[in-house]
Amino acid sequence: MATGNAAAVSAFIEGAPPGELSEVVTDIKALTADDPSLLQSAQAAYRRYNEDQFATVTLPGGSEDILIGQEQVLVSSHNSLGNDRYYDVESSSSFTFDHNARKASSVQSYTVAYQHNELLRALLRSLSIHAREHFPSSTYSVCPSSSDSTLVMLLVANKYSPSNFWNGRWRSTYFLNPSSCTLSGNIKVDVHYYEDGNVRLTTSKSVRDTSISGSITAPEVMKQIARMEKQYQEELNKSFTSLSEGTFKGLRRQLPVTRQKVEWEKVGGYRLGQDIGGGRQR
Repeated sequence: MATGNAAAVSAFIEGAPPGELSEVVTDIKALTADDPSLLQSAQAAYRRYNEDQFATVTLPGGSEDILIGQEQVLVSSHNSLGNDRYYDVESSSSFTFDHNARKASSVQSYTVAYQHNELLRALLRSLSIHAREHFPSSTYSVCPSSSDSTLVMLLVANKYSPSNFWNGRWRSTYFLNPSSCTLSGNIKVDVHYYEDGNVRLTTSKSVRDTSISGSITAPEVMKQIARMEKQYQEELNKSFTSLSEGTFKGLRRQLPVTRQKVEWEKVGGYRLGQDIGGGRQR
């Protein structure tokens, strides 16, 4: 039974909506008050959640870049050094990340050694421009893959509006192979709306190998990425229109059971169960 409870706690943590992990943890604490060890043993779940959701954190003592303006760094499996330590190419630093408290510490200088270092730096600059142009609040990163054969470009954009009962997150992951001149990856969108209900949209789109024409340059790669993201947003807009005008309308009854429209100006004179329901007068 304890194993099942531990698995349930991990599932709740890993399924937390954008910007609501602390609320989920608070609820878990209330539900497991008689066995606090359940939450304490969920370190692996915290790590999987933060890495998968591209958690962002401000480095202690860090300063804002005047040109790029990025104050936070990103946490993922792609820029992990192991033992809860991660690195950031732009700030040339590594740091320890506390997955429970979501805080960074032990910042050290760190330089990435990569055969296509000039391309990496150029992509980082282009990605920063792309992020500022299309995402008001975002954090990004470019780093070599574990095999050193590809470059990984990561971007997360969070928009939280708890006062209006909704939160959302956009995540992009792209893999650029300089040898084959191909680009692949995926885009994920997660939105939670919870005013007088609980509605959550989780959707994703895979980006298949796309050839980069000519020699690989950072502007050309960003051009391809911008095109794919615009196409995905247009697809989402069409899907929302189809839902509101088709599927959702189909869930609503167009007429009452009498198959006649209600004359609302005379509603005060209706006798429930007789005039509306079609019952006979006694």
